[in-house]
Amino acid sequence: MTSIHHAIHSYFIWLILLSYFAAAFFPGLGLSIRSAEFGSIALGPSRIALSLPPAMLAFLLLNAGLGARSKDLGTVARYPRLLAAGVAGNLFAPLAFITAVSITMKFWHNPEEVQQILTGLALIAAMPIAGASTAWAQNANGNLALSLGLVLLTTLLSPVLTPIVLHSVAFLAAGDYSEDLHELASNGAGAFLWAWVILPSLLGIAGHRLLGETAAASISPYLKLTNSIVLILLNYSNAALSLPKLISEPDLDFLGAILAIVGLLCAAMFAAGYLIAQSFRADRAGAASLMFGLGMNNNGAGLVLASLALSDHPAVMIPVIIYNLVQHFFASLVDKLLTFKFHD
Repeated sequence: MTSIHHAIHSYFIWLILLSYFAAAFFPGLGLSIRSAEFGSIALGPSRIALSLPPAMLAFLLLNAGLGARSKDLGTVARYPRLLAAGVAGNLFAPLAFITAVSITMKFWHNPEEVQQILTGLALIAAMPIAGASTAWAQNANGNLALSLGLVLLTTLLSPVLTPIVLHSVAFLAAGDYSEDLHELASNGAGAFLWAWVILPSLLGIAGHRLLGETAAASISPYLKLTNSIVLILLNYSNAALSLPKLISEPDLDFLGAILAIVGLLCAAMFAAGYLIAQSFRADRAGAASLMFGLGMNNNGAGLVLASLALSDHPAVMIPVIIYNLVQHFFASLVDKLLTFKFHD
């Protein structure tokens, strides 16, 4: 089982690309996955629809919590300044970038495309740090406790931080896109994050403590393999909503603009992590964790949220889809740069 997981992990970025190809040309199964619902539940003033995409997202986060070792959780509080700086950087750096994009894109020939790009960037910036950042940091000999702390803090604070980002970008957007972002920030995002992101993460952590280190380690290979399969299916089902139209009605200048902007955002976020590390004189391990943390967001949650709340604007998912790929390419590049720079 471990060997199978390592084989999938080695080609994972290509499997994600293949899932996007399948979504573009064979979207039927993905749309069926998206349409499967099992009723709804009340969570405060909101009702949460029980459907497969958020359930798959919850499964991924439950597994991530199950993989969080108790000894790593116990050391998280050792780095309060770096954790606070990392959370602040994850909030303000993308907002500064999106503000610059909104000013620059005033000269773009298609105002509708500008709004789609800004809304997509808002969904990227509003999500907590990806759990995958801990794996990249660990592979690069980073500070695992700091990485885990950044993921946990941004996840637990997401019901507060996500609406701040969405409202902020809504003031930069216009028309229906601005209204949708304000409405999502006020009504839908908090309940979604509590139900499908925070609760599964906490249940996973509690489950790890109940199982104990030995039992959790014994099921880890199976969880990792299942995670990979579910993540590929989740990406496929979400992309099935927007990629077919992109392929059937290609808009090359729009796609080129998204690639350039998303690539610059990802580079800026990895650079922000490096600058924070330098400002606080963090060691090499801390710098690695901050770079991977700020550079990688939980775009699975962003895609699910967009597909549920902004399905009337499927093009807003394209920046999120592309960032999901770009962040792994940048992570691979940074991993090689760290290995080269700090090679003994």
